[in-house]
Amino acid sequence: MPLTTATLLCLVVAIHDGDSFRARCADVTRNEETFVAVRAIDAPEMRQPFGELSHKSLVNLCLIPQKVKLSNITVDVFGRTVADVECQGKDAATEQLRAGMAWYDPKVGLGYEALADVQLRAQAAGRGLWAQTSPLPPWDWRETRKKRP
Repeated sequence: MPLTTATLLCLVVAIHDGDSFRARCADVTRNEETFVAVRAIDAPEMRQPFGELSHKSLVNLCLIPQKVKLSNITVDVFGRTVADVECQGKDAATEQLRAGMAWYDPKVGLGYEALADVQLRAQAAGRGLWAQTSPLPPWDWRETRKKRP
């Protein structure tokens, strides 16, 4: 359930990876930053194959001096702002999936199932991370890292 149905205009300060960034929203003069995760997708971690390319893809779409729109805003169990993100008039989740720079994450993408079709088209075309023989989803990659001593 959305925390707020309001749309926020935010100034992107830094891109963290292919599905998250820091931004100043609302009163940007106060320099308070918010960590924002793009809803319904999970991008490769920076140390994963395609992690840096996914990061660069989101930088090209959303970075300064961009103002981005956040809507359907919630806060996840880790305290992160999760939202639909619009950059340059485009939905960031759709664009990252279309370029093959992220996975649709069905665990957090309830209501966004249409994004699975965008991913399937990128996969069929071999775009981005789908050029790999067996790309490892970031949730599996993180799990293997936890098991290491």
